[in-house]
Amino acid sequence: MNAVRKRKLMMVLFIIAILSLVIGLVLYALRQNISLFYTPTQIAAGEAPLQHSIRAGGMVEKGSIVRAQQGLEVHFNITDFGKTIQVTYTGILPDLFREGQGIVAEGVVIDKQHFRATQVLAKHDANYMPPEVKASLLKKGKA
Repeated sequence: MNAVRKRKLMMVLFIIAILSLVIGLVLYALRQNISLFYTPTQIAAGEAPLQHSIRAGGMVEKGSIVRAQQGLEVHFNITDFGKTIQVTYTGILPDLFREGQGIVAEGVVIDKQHFRATQVLAKHDANYMPPEVKASLLKKGKA
């Protein structure tokens, strides 16, 4: 192998090594910030890691919202219509949060039936209607 070809090969190998190192460091730095999504069925089956930040999503069960007498603590159940888990959250809930509504909660799994949320996000209806149109439909009985 001549000197020019050997130098080009060494340069390519050096660039590949540097890129591999950079990608490895970026993935290592991001692994603590990754928050995977699990359904109540997956959590109840033990597929979600305990005491590790995850996201759990499902529908808020009707009649399951229990607010504390003092403070901002709320207990409610979420379901994927297969399994149900209890969520505990301390804080102000979003305006769109209500029974029968889809939510995503970020927090940690305590055990296979309990989840402690640090943040609750309510999903909104994908069909947006301006308030004027919605009001006229309600008057006509179409909404």
